[in-house]
Amino acid sequence: MARILGYVATSLDGFIATADESLQWLFTRGDMKLGEHDYNLFLKRIRTVVMGRTTYDWIANDPSPWAYADQRVIVVTSTPIPDPKGPLETRSDVDALIAELRTLVDGDVWMLGGGKLQMAFMERAALDEIEIYIISSIIGGGYPLFPPTGFNASPTLISAESLGGGGARLHYKFG
Repeated sequence: MARILGYVATSLDGFIATADESLQWLFTRGDMKLGEHDYNLFLKRIRTVVMGRTTYDWIANDPSPWAYADQRVIVVTSTPIPDPKGPLETRSDVDALIAELRTLVDGDVWMLGGGKLQMAFMERAALDEIEIYIISSIIGGGYPLFPPTGFNASPTLISAESLGGGGARLHYKFG
């Protein structure tokens, strides 16, 4: 059975993007040493990438090439994507998607992007683990790591480590 994983960076004040959807703050800390937790190594372990429509639209508007050619990509959306940036599938029913993902045996699933979809999975006890990278930047507002929904949980801290440059990695397990 595939594990459903979160891997996300947040500013010190708890935001994943600025109000104008910029991630520039994320790339200002080149002195962090990710080592075995490097994004490229993480991505090699992933077979299926799941993202919401807002994240997909952000990626589609970015001039960088499609980064997920080696993964199956599923975008959760209720509206068609007329000219997708890369190969992808769409789903609109989160509960049916979770059931589908739980049957996968070909590798792990990554919940890419914002906290809204990750929160939907957490509320359904469907996020197994999450790695949160805290970047020592205060950006003053924007998109929160997790939207306030009233959901309560007490995940188990698996590990916490300094990454140098003021950054840290927190790894939690749910359930």
